[in-house]
Amino acid sequence: MNASSPPPRLRWARPLLLAAAAYNLAWGAFVILAPGALFDWLGMEAPRYPGLWQCIGMIVGVYGVGYACAALDSRRHWPIVLVGLLGKVLGPVGFLHAALTDQLPWRFGWTLLTNDLIWWLPFALLLRDAWRAWLAESPPVITVEQALAEARTQDGRSLAALSREGTLLVVFLRHLGCTFCRETVADVARTRPELERMGVLPVFVHQGDDERAAGFFEGRGVGDLPRVCDPERRAYRAFELRRGSLGALFGPQVWWRGFTAGVLGGHGVGTLDGDGFQLGGAFLVRDGRIVRAFRHRTAADRPDYPRLALEATGPAGDAA
Repeated sequence: MNASSPPPRLRWARPLLLAAAAYNLAWGAFVILAPGALFDWLGMEAPRYPGLWQCIGMIVGVYGVGYACAALDSRRHWPIVLVGLLGKVLGPVGFLHAALTDQLPWRFGWTLLTNDLIWWLPFALLLRDAWRAWLAESPPVITVEQALAEARTQDGRSLAALSREGTLLVVFLRHLGCTFCRETVADVARTRPELERMGVLPVFVHQGDDERAAGFFEGRGVGDLPRVCDPERRAYRAFELRRGSLGALFGPQVWWRGFTAGVLGGHGVGTLDGDGFQLGGAFLVRDGRIVRAFRHRTAADRPDYPRLALEATGPAGDAA
């Protein structure tokens, strides 16, 4: 598995946002300078308070300034695009209500074509591009060997040193508030005697504050096990654990597993403490190298840890 890189930038993003900026500035200026012209063209009664209509023109013009700023980097300034899309969706919804209740004539809807509707798809694609770029991981900054040497447990020992004394089951947790992570810790606690009979020492890697984590693990009967705090996710990236897509985090199977683990299993859910999009994994590590790996494809994946330990005698690779 290779770390994913951000997708190529959309070549049309900047010209499109500049066009949106120019359109909004022009439309806003038109409304401000000639507040009654649009109503004359549509054969409608002009508003009684043209100043209010001119205020709407100023708001539209300000959106144009925002789009011009977003054109500099549509991925970085995605909130501007999101606010713009929301306005372009809610505007037609408001018009539909006004037309159905006879507050506005249906012919006023022609203005929605250029003001709102034609922008839905490109703005949505810009947001999807920003989302995909955010999910993509930069390449690991350190190797697995460096990560094992760098990662220190609560007593200051490195995972590299521990792996030279015996086989480690290094379990990467998403975040300690995740119901699946709580289930994972319970699974490790339940299978710990079997793992230790096989000479395997479980180790947890988490992203959160280690003082809070100490109480979390103590309360689940595994406070004596080694744990590593990795808030910058350097080890996560070195072990090539990716962030999850929407389907991997919120798909139907994940929801069902969340219900069975959180409600029926009694593991509950806590507050977010780390990157909520990070997926977990489990690795058998011996003598400073990975001998078996299970990288989660969804947040709900639940590996069989004793089986994973037994497979450690086989060739290295991903265990499905």
